Amino acid sequence: MRAPAASSAMGSLLFLLGVLQLLAAARAAYKQWIPNTNFETASNWDKERVPCASDVIHFEKNKVLSVFVGSPHTVKEMFLPLNGELLLAPGAGFAAFDGSWDSGCGSGAVLRFADAEQRSWFDPALWQDVSPAGGREPAGRIFSVDEERVPCQYDDVIFQPETSFRVNLDSSQPVIRLRSISLMGQELSSAEAWAEYLGGPLAPRQFHGNGTLQVTGARCPHSSGCACGNTQDGHRICASLLGAAGCPALPCQSPLRPLGHCCGVCGAVVTLDFTPDFDLQKYQDRVVQAWLSLPKYEGVQMAISKVHSAQTFLGLFPRGSVPVIQIVLVDGGAGEQAGTAAQQLATDLVGDIAQHGAALGISSSRMEVATGSTLGGHAGGRTARRIAAGTVLGLLSGLLVLGGILFLYRKGKLSPCPQPPCSCGTSLGGSRAGNIPRWGFGEGVTWGCSPQAALLGCSEFGGRAIERRCFWLGFLLLWVNGQPVPGGLLPAATESP
Repeated sequence: MRAPAASSAMGSLLFLLGVLQLLAAARAAYKQWIPNTNFETASNWDKERVPCASDVIHFEKNKVLSVFVGSPHTVKEMFLPLNGELLLAPGAGFAAFDGSWDSGCGSGAVLRFADAEQRSWFDPALWQDVSPAGGREPAGRIFSVDEERVPCQYDDVIFQPETSFRVNLDSSQPVIRLRSISLMGQELSSAEAWAEYLGGPLAPRQFHGNGTLQVTGARCPHSSGCACGNTQDGHRICASLLGAAGCPALPCQSPLRPLGHCCGVCGAVVTLDFTPDFDLQKYQDRVVQAWLSLPKYEGVQMAISKVHSAQTFLGLFPRGSVPVIQIVLVDGGAGEQAGTAAQQLATDLVGDIAQHGAALGISSSRMEVATGSTLGGHAGGRTARRIAAGTVLGLLSGLLVLGGILFLYRKGKLSPCPQPPCSCGTSLGGSRAGNIPRWGFGEGVTWGCSPQAALLGCSEFGGRAIERRCFWLGFLLLWVNGQPVPGGLLPAATESP
């Protein structure tokens, strides 16, 4: 009687595991390398066409190269590299040209194979997001900041079957981590399988540069997501993406610069502090279903991911970083309307977090906006940072002045002012102005009794110039040395006899 129940439970368990695997696959990021070094790809030749029978074919003699040939070709003459290979598909090959006229080729020309050495792993333009089956993902409402357009540490990388390629792996990272890599139709998802492939004859002609790919087979272990891990090579990504052109001009005032993005944007950036209960995928689905599907937000796109936000001491000195969730919202608005729809969506999200943040695993949120409107400008964190920076700079300036004065005093550069040749009375409780310590810069600065000192019971003026700085330095050094300052002491104006 127990066997059927056990069989049913086992079947349910297997079904559940299958569902979980499908969900994991759906959430995984697959990035496919776009260029190739195939013989039949027209863009691989300097004449932008595939060689024909009466052409002379040149491969650079000293270039390391792997070229996939997918069909048979007739050639007049071909110069091959010293260190290269031709990968022939079934039925593919080369035959010698017999001199017969080819109407589609004419008299022929010299065709040179393009240089693939500079195709960088960290060029976002050379990658595209694809489905697990390898089909290109349709453009939607979700986009990625530039650093995440290149494979991240938990992504799956696909090189198309029946293609050859060459990738420059120059990197600032010790290793470039991936979850898996697919080459020639074979998926490698373990360190052992990848090490075996690297030891074969193909890898040296496919990958070059100082970087090292490392296949881990691991997926991101956190429901809150994982940082991409390409920050160290952010400068390479931006250099590849922008070239000498730089960032384009934008219609908004003071564009925002999201973390991991090469250029500024018009729109909004919402930053979330999260708890262990936060689920990045669920929250993304919530935003897409509840807001991005509304007609008023039709032109808004969103990038959402975990990033590391730098922390500072007093707003100036770096002290590590903390993980946060960054939401970047952009729209297609022009002129004064640029960024306004994104601003409204950001306001809606922050309002929703204020009501439901605890249930969503969000502890706090802050928003920055940049729009084309002169009234929009920035909001939230940017203004607060300006105020905080001004306060901190003022405080630091004061501390530097105090420290400088104390340093001069300790070094003996500040000396007491000579006693004035005046005598003072004993009014106001018997205090004597002549007993007040006097300080100044050097021996040539003097202190005397001023007419205002009559408030302290002084009736005479000694005839020497009174320097206001003596008062303030005396007051400061009394405070620094912990000495009591006489009550009722007022600064004396500079006087002359």
